Amino acid sequence: MPRPARYTVDVLLDTAAELLAAEGPAAVTMSAVARNTGAPSGSVYHRFPTRAALCGELWVRTEERFQEKVLDALSSDGDPQQRCVDGALRVLQWCRENPVEAHVLLAGPHELGMGEWPDSIAARRKRLQRKLRKVLSDLSDDNGRVTAAIMDVPTAIARRHFRARQAIPAGADDIVVDCARALISPN
Repeated sequence: MPRPARYTVDVLLDTAAELLAAEGPAAVTMSAVARNTGAPSGSVYHRFPTRAALCGELWVRTEERFQEKVLDALSSDGDPQQRCVDGALRVLQWCRENPVEAHVLLAGPHELGMGEWPDSIAARRKRLQRKLRKVLSDLSDDNGRVTAAIMDVPTAIARRHFRARQAIPAGADDIVVDCARALISPN
């Protein structure tokens, strides 16, 4: 019976996320991940043949986890305005509950070398983006306002507090709600 892997994909990606949160996207290197996990570099390269593959997998895993929670809120019953409010609050809540992964999300795919990702990872990201666009388009014909309400405002607030090394205050919820309501007209 083979022994279980000590350095799983999730362990390596968790370490990459921690490096990014602490030092920025440039800190996510194959050698840094190996060093910080104690894994032999061969273990890292066995799972991720290149830094681009590592960074792409880190991004897609983060986006999958994020979207699971946010799309759940956006797909609930209720009028489009309330669904947008719920979605915007869920974005802020997710950032609070997952601060390390939120740093990955806030860095963005371009900072993680999106143009060099393997085709399979790029295809997974495209599927995630199509799924998100479909749900957002069901809320309103004005994609710019919906995106601003659900994504731009909550992530801007999270980014500001994370950069200042502060927790996102409870009062941020009221700001997010007010902005989402102002941006999305009730039906």
